[in-house]
Amino acid sequence: MEGLLDVAVSVAREAAALALSSRPSAIRDVDTKSSATDVVTAADLAVERLVRTRLAELRPGDPVFGEETGGAAGGPGQVCWVVDPIDGTVNYLYGMPWYSVSLAAQVDGVSVAAAVVEPESGREWTAVRGGGSWLDGVTLRVSSATELAMSMIATGFAYRAERRARQAAGVARLLPVVRDIRRPGSASLDLCSVAAGWVDGYFEHGLSRWDWAGGALVAEEAGAVVRLSSSPEAVGPDLTFCATPGIADQLRAAVKEIGLAEELP
Repeated sequence: MEGLLDVAVSVAREAAALALSSRPSAIRDVDTKSSATDVVTAADLAVERLVRTRLAELRPGDPVFGEETGGAAGGPGQVCWVVDPIDGTVNYLYGMPWYSVSLAAQVDGVSVAAAVVEPESGREWTAVRGGGSWLDGVTLRVSSATELAMSMIATGFAYRAERRARQAAGVARLLPVVRDIRRPGSASLDLCSVAAGWVDGYFEHGLSRWDWAGGALVAEEAGAVVRLSSSPEAVGPDLTFCATPGIADQLRAAVKEIGLAEELP
């Protein structure tokens, strides 16, 4: 596990440096994917290429699954690397510093080592399954919140307008029962924020494997209750859920009561 973490950190650092240095030119070369608001820059593609090249050198034979160019999930017991080259591309496009490079090693679909690196600040979030999680080497621990009404909750929204409208309506119903809502715009960093106690919970519909592979492990190893949409204990069929244990049951109940646990097509 430690060897995998060393690889993840080394490659993610290089990728973060490329993302940062590429931004001035990359934002002039922008395309779209699922909708007009779902953007991909030249840097997303370049960073993923770099990650694949470096992993081929350091871990020859390991499959890589990435946001921009896909890939294989790997066979039973095989290490597969899951990469989100720039998580928070819209923030990146607009010059907001809240974006990251997320790289996780998975075995049988379960993250075992992860590095989430913020290019702008240089912060490094790392985790090893069963070994803990850290921010720049300092051990992480979730908040001690126990009251949902006094808890800060993060969330995110989909790209398609009709789905965003339904999500926004649900969040409006949740807002009166929590301290406040935040929507920073990077799933991996939102999950890491739960790990650090910067927010007390987080949920979002429609995340892909690369969105949560790194951050979910960081949060889980910091003590968070993490429920992925693919797990038997999923809160909803299309919902990623993460919270400090003291409010997890309350937040789960609230999300279900107001209809946010339902799949939003």
